[in-house]
Amino acid sequence: MTSSETFTLFEGHIAHHTGDLFAVAGKAIDLTAAGAHGLLILDDQTGQTIELDLRHSADLAVSAFHQRMTATEPPEPRPGRGRPRLGVVAREVTLLPRHWDWLAGQPGGASAVLRRLVEEARREAAQPDRRRKHQETLYRAMSVLAGDLPAFDEAARALFADDMDAFQSRTEAWPVDVAAYLCRLVEAPQD
Repeated sequence: MTSSETFTLFEGHIAHHTGDLFAVAGKAIDLTAAGAHGLLILDDQTGQTIELDLRHSADLAVSAFHQRMTATEPPEPRPGRGRPRLGVVAREVTLLPRHWDWLAGQPGGASAVLRRLVEEARREAAQPDRRRKHQETLYRAMSVLAGDLPAFDEAARALFADDMDAFQSRTEAWPVDVAAYLCRLVEAPQD
C-alpha cells in the first residue's frame, strides 16, 4: 500500500471518515463498539469494498487484511528459457499467412516488429484505458452506495457516456455524502 491510498468509511449513506486504512479501521472499530452496523469501507482508488475483521484492534485488522491480500497473489513465475534480462515470455500468436509474410519482410524479425506494434498500441490506448478504469472505479463505488437510489440507471448511462454534467445532475438528489463522495472520485486524477 502506498501512502497516497485512501479509504472511506460509510454507514449506509453517511460518510464517517476518509484516510489511510489504519485510520479508517480504527474509526470503524469505534463505531462498531458504539452500536453502528452496516459499515462499508471503500478503496477510493478502485471503488471496491474492503472487508476487515473489526473484532480486534486496527493493527490486527489491517495486518490480517494485508496477509489475506498477499496470500491470494499468484507466486512469481520462475525464469525459464529465453532472454531473462528482458523478461521475455513466449506464447503462441496466431496470424493469417499474409500477416506472417509481412512480418517476415520486416527488419529485426517478427518478435521485434510485434513488440514495437504492441508498444505503439499501448501508447495510443493509454488515455482511453485510464478513462475506462476511472469509469469502472466510479461505477463500483456507485453500485455499492447508490444501487437502490432513484436515477441510478440514468447516472450510470451518463457516466459511461462520459457526460459528467448529466451524471452530476442525476446524483444531486442523492444523499449528500454519497453525492459528495462520487463527485470527489469524478474529480480525482486518473493514474
